[in-house]
Amino acid sequence: MTIADSCKRSELLERLQALVGRRHVLTDEQQTRRFRKGHRTGEGQVLAVVQPGTLVEQWQVLQASVAADCIVIMQAANTGLTGGSTPDGDNYDRDIVLISTRRLDGVQLLNQGEQVVCLPGATLDRLERELAPLGREPHSVIGSSCIGASVLGGVCNNSGGALVRRGPAYTELALYAQVQADGSLNLVNHLGIELGDSPEEILTRLQRGDYSAADVRKDTARASDAGYAEHVRDVDADTPARFNADPSRLFEASGSAGKLCLFAVRLDTFIKEDSTVFYIGSNDPQDLTDLRRYLLTSLPSLPIAGEYIHRTAFDIGERYGKDTYLIIDRFGTARVPAAFALKSRVDGLFERFGLRGVSDRIIQKVMDLLPSHLPDRMRDYRDRYEHHLLLRVANDTAEQTREHLRGFFVSRDSGDYFECDADEGRRAFLHRFAIAGAAIRYREVHRKDVEDIVALDIALRRNDREWVETLPPELEQDMVHKLYYGHFFCHVFHQDYIVRKGVDPLAMEHRMWALLDERRAEYPAEHNVGHLYVAKPALAGFYRELDPTNSFNPGIGHTSRQRGWGECCAGCEGEAG
Repeated sequence: MTIADSCKRSELLERLQALVGRRHVLTDEQQTRRFRKGHRTGEGQVLAVVQPGTLVEQWQVLQASVAADCIVIMQAANTGLTGGSTPDGDNYDRDIVLISTRRLDGVQLLNQGEQVVCLPGATLDRLERELAPLGREPHSVIGSSCIGASVLGGVCNNSGGALVRRGPAYTELALYAQVQADGSLNLVNHLGIELGDSPEEILTRLQRGDYSAADVRKDTARASDAGYAEHVRDVDADTPARFNADPSRLFEASGSAGKLCLFAVRLDTFIKEDSTVFYIGSNDPQDLTDLRRYLLTSLPSLPIAGEYIHRTAFDIGERYGKDTYLIIDRFGTARVPAAFALKSRVDGLFERFGLRGVSDRIIQKVMDLLPSHLPDRMRDYRDRYEHHLLLRVANDTAEQTREHLRGFFVSRDSGDYFECDADEGRRAFLHRFAIAGAAIRYREVHRKDVEDIVALDIALRRNDREWVETLPPELEQDMVHKLYYGHFFCHVFHQDYIVRKGVDPLAMEHRMWALLDERRAEYPAEHNVGHLYVAKPALAGFYRELDPTNSFNPGIGHTSRQRGWGECCAGCEGEAG
């Protein structure tokens, strides 16, 4: 580093400290660890983590960082599973300023809560709690919200969630900053709310909620994916229902993957319906295929949710997801982010002494002393059946569903069902979402036997009846466990492969991609490409259109990390013109 470079860095840090206060500019490696290390994957160095307290401060921090020719990575809750909101390694050509928006958690209700405006740090949990007294709920409920995921993160990543009717998180109404091709910074107000002219006025008025109903346009732009319900009903279509790179669902903030600096999004909310949960078990995958096709096409209204769990995922989740389950069950989702943050600090302390996974091993030893937390009928079905389906339907279709299930299993000894009481239904879905992090715990506890996790997120074609994966023996032998779970009616599956020690996870992942290509599956389905997946040409082109100078989150989707997209990878060749 030259003296001039050192001076520029010092000047930038002093400027950032003047803008947000010294305590909100973190540079110490221990302090920045939980921001620059991904929830499941990804880690790298940063010049600073900056935590603005107002939207104007966020704008000013962004201005200073862009003027200093720094890379900017925007981060809300850091709960992503593909490393898309953290650095990935240290092979960047510029310093990185990571802007954490955790302090900007505002939620504003529009038209009695039929729509909301969410600021950068707003979490799904916070939004869910704000809407509950109104009998409404956000696009996604318990699931991502369990670990404090942000609303804006869901929009940026085209997150799908478990609710069948709603499709990916999507909006065409957003307020964002964009770096132009000439390097200038521009604030774009597409919220459909009149807030003034200058960036400072717009951002100040928005944060204060200083606007009237007359300022809010009933815009023709969409604030949700209104056509998804009919789309997913087409069970004979030869394409997936939803996937990350679907060009029809890429629009400005939606699917942007951090290639813009978001200040707010405007979204639809949804009526919360009274519902009934049925627990279905089977040893024949065809049973679940037949049920899926009937329930998507024959009910007057779509099911609310249909979550699949394979027996192995059930077992790993029951043991290694127990602490997540118990925290949410006893204290609610609001406490989970704080628990994760505390764990990250403890892990960081031990890692300074070369000790990895200490908190995971201690927590797991405690959990192993506790009895099973799952209802008896669920555990009985685990012993009897390999495949499990958690079905939630609105009460106005519960009787038709009940009658169909009763008749469906009369002549089949391959499966059965039971109707959950309210507590069983809640516990069943909570178990399903605790499974999502269980493989991470297993890896940390079994480091001597496990190399890593290959985590795939795939969308099968809507007409695909062969949804149970069969792997070649040479791949099977390299795996300790395979966890299959997902959003069955959307045909979106999460597939976590726990890889044996000594096996190259990256090579295995590439072999898995080839198999998925043969099946004509799309991937990722609802998580962003992050730094794990290769962005397909249309998606890479979308990123370049949003961010022509490659100032925001470079390298996402294996694209170029260079200023101005220099030395662009094959995945985005031809997209620059």
